[in-house]
Amino acid sequence: MLIVIYTVGVHGITIGYHRLFTHDAYKAGPKMRAFLALAGSLAVEGRVVDWVADHRKHHQFSDADGDPHSPWEYGPGTRGLIRGFTHAHVGWLFTYSGTDTRKYAPDLIEDRAIDRISKLWPVIAVISMVVPTAIGYAVDGWAGALQAFFWVTLVRVALVHHMTWSINSVCHVWGKRPFATRDRSANVAWLAPISGGESWHNYHHADPTSARHGVLPWQMDTSAVVIRLMERVGLVNDVKWPSAQRIERRLVKAVPAPTPSES
Repeated sequence: MLIVIYTVGVHGITIGYHRLFTHDAYKAGPKMRAFLALAGSLAVEGRVVDWVADHRKHHQFSDADGDPHSPWEYGPGTRGLIRGFTHAHVGWLFTYSGTDTRKYAPDLIEDRAIDRISKLWPVIAVISMVVPTAIGYAVDGWAGALQAFFWVTLVRVALVHHMTWSINSVCHVWGKRPFATRDRSANVAWLAPISGGESWHNYHHADPTSARHGVLPWQMDTSAVVIRLMERVGLVNDVKWPSAQRIERRLVKAVPAPTPSES
């Protein structure tokens, strides 16, 4: 149950909140959009409207003044980076005043179904935690309920959150940068299997509307696989797959991205 709900929640975030609602990497009908908004809500990462607004602002100001969660917020020195990494990973959630959703996500607010799901997020989040616990109780009494609550609620939510937070922190500090960007976004291979391919972050910042982040054959991107399957069965359309020429244009060689102090 942990693996199933984790997988659904993660891909609800990656292919729903992120690639569809934030970047419009493909199109989906009203029912599919609602399903993906619900799936993303299971990750307990907040309302889809807020999540999208924060992420769009992040791309507008990536690793510069105005970015909600840059690890370079306090400079490139060791002390500044330690403080900035903590800020990007989780600290910003406690200090950031929030993004203007009417400015950064007006399209979602105007979508009545998505706006309704967004407002119902607290209820959906609670249900995602209560149902597994209830199933555990039905199977093995209180012992089963406690085990289900621990693994399927506490552990699952922690794993999903740290995965997402690592994209904000780890993938803006360490990793490879084969593509030209104006920030410090990087590709981190070891995060790809658990992040649905989100950790091919350097290419994502080089080409935000691409439905695929892992653009090389060996780069695991399960989110792109799911989108491809949905496209083949007619659930989504107008998918923005990157061509070889599009990828090649974004490649750079031996030109490291500048740190904020060098920009």
